[in-house]
Amino acid sequence: MEASQVGAKPPPFFVGEHPALDFLNTVATPWDDRIEWLGSGLDLLAWLVQAGLLPASVAERFRRTARKQELDALARRARELREWFRDFVSAQAGRPLTPEAIPRLERLNRLLQRSEVYRQLEPIQPASRPEAPPDPVARWRWQRRWRTPEALLQPIAESIGDLVCRADFRFVRRCGRCTLWFLDVSKGHRRRWCTMAICGNRAKAAAHRARASQ
Repeated sequence: MEASQVGAKPPPFFVGEHPALDFLNTVATPWDDRIEWLGSGLDLLAWLVQAGLLPASVAERFRRTARKQELDALARRARELREWFRDFVSAQAGRPLTPEAIPRLERLNRLLQRSEVYRQLEPIQPASRPEAPPDPVARWRWQRRWRTPEALLQPIAESIGDLVCRADFRFVRRCGRCTLWFLDVSKGHRRRWCTMAICGNRAKAAAHRARASQ
């Protein structure tokens, strides 16, 4: 099914509390129509910048230098990766991950093997406290070689790996009214909606109408 073409597309949702879940939410049905935010290569570049996964300067360079067909093919691969990961999340959400689930992510490892990430030293300005012990004067900074459009998939793959390694999948949930996913980091882990503005208020209004009709 194609995304709805009626009206302007709203900005993408960043309600997942983790970029890997925001990636799943790049296709959603928050209202009546299905919306696709990765429909083209240019869409993919825009979303990566908005998600904080790609420097704007790198996105601009790819817009100027990469062929449209190449970027569109990469967006198609991103959509395929998204739906593969959706199957994993749908199967594992709401319960603890076990070691037996990890071999299902071999596709992710194969993608990560092609990464061109490296570390460099950058200086740290020392604090102006003569009496204090010497502060570190350098720290590691991760850098990435953005040689080809293929590299655009790497920050997405890394965010997926981070979710698997660090998140408690018992609290990975889908909204009670729409298709958006989120990591419930609320106190008491009682979050039910993607946002109150989108679905929480709709649920409250529906409950009010139901009570009024009784």
